[in-house]
Amino acid sequence: MGASQSSPTHVTHDYNITPPKRGLHVLRVAPYSPAAQTDLEPFFDFVVGLDAESNTEGDEVDDLADVVAKHEGRPLGLVIWSSKSRTVRLTQIIPSREWSSVAGAASTSTNAPPLLGLTMRACNPSHSLEAVWHVLDVADDSPAESAGLVPRGDWVVGWSGGPLAKEQDFYDVVESHEGKPLRIFIYSYDFDTLREVVVVPNRQWGGAGLLGCELGYGLLHRIPEAPSTLFSAKDLGDVEEDMYSSRSVC
Repeated sequence: MGASQSSPTHVTHDYNITPPKRGLHVLRVAPYSPAAQTDLEPFFDFVVGLDAESNTEGDEVDDLADVVAKHEGRPLGLVIWSSKSRTVRLTQIIPSREWSSVAGAASTSTNAPPLLGLTMRACNPSHSLEAVWHVLDVADDSPAESAGLVPRGDWVVGWSGGPLAKEQDFYDVVESHEGKPLRIFIYSYDFDTLREVVVVPNRQWGGAGLLGCELGYGLLHRIPEAPSTLFSAKDLGDVEEDMYSSRSVC
């Protein structure tokens, strides 16, 4: 069956804590899956270890596939680092294959259904919130307005092809989808939610650019800390060259 609801344990809210140097980036959570029954957040969460109480032989994320297989039908503790809140927590999940039939995912494929329902990639979490684009302004009757983008309150954090690594990546994706539907993931700071929107970049809407919105990128345009931890943030250190970077998609 699906996983039980997780009981996250926040270890720290201290911004002095150095982000882990490696982990598995949670990109997607399949509906009805064991992962969907937990508090895992795509794009913001990273699996950085395994709970010692799960009777595992090690806590390396490299061993995750083997450990998950051994815990089919039994609780498994995942150590999760959140790039959004800069906290570490423990999330309980019960690996299972039964959810796939409930979700209608059964097929003639000889591949066994996934035990967690997670799509992940190995990466360095320390720069995970740098590649985000702040929606600064949205033109009337533009593709961005039709997609429901909210000025000042929304951030582009990725697209259906996965996360984006550097500033130009997003503009390249937009240009390659001119006249075609583009699925992008939007984080709303006002509501603390992640949503998928469909936008069709085009030059026929009557204004400038393919999207008709101004985007900010760089240090001053990153997702703000949660209000409860805002005043515990430490000094920002060296200011990067992209600090004031802001531009419109054209």
